[in-house]
Amino acid sequence: MATAAIVDLFSRFGASAKTKILVLGSWEASLLEDRARSLHIEHVSLTHMFSREISRQPHSKNEAHEAIALAVMRRWYFARKPDAGFLLTEFPATLLQAKVMDEWLEVRDESLDGVIVLPDAPQSLVNHYHMQGILDPYLV
Repeated sequence: MATAAIVDLFSRFGASAKTKILVLGSWEASLLEDRARSLHIEHVSLTHMFSREISRQPHSKNEAHEAIALAVMRRWYFARKPDAGFLLTEFPATLLQAKVMDEWLEVRDESLDGVIVLPDAPQSLVNHYHMQGILDPYLV
């Protein structure tokens, strides 16, 4: 049943290889990875990227954690091909990260194709993307 929901979820996106989607909230990563691969888009998880970076850093407080998360994601974002699609999970996780992501999109003259809101998504992020008019309130 979960697989059918994922298929339906992505079915409305046209040129799948260029689709850019944010997922706000927690979701089982294995379900997303399989679907992202079938759409030929990269599934990017902050946890996976962050774990590689954090092993090189001393334990730190929240501000340092935020700075490392932004640095890791900035490196990924600007290293990818501009027309490459992605399914981004676990980022943005804060309003600051969402605003920074907006700036990155603007710099590269890109836009999101959708934002998927899951039940545990932070309300500040839901409000942010709702105000931008790109929120896809697809609750799973």
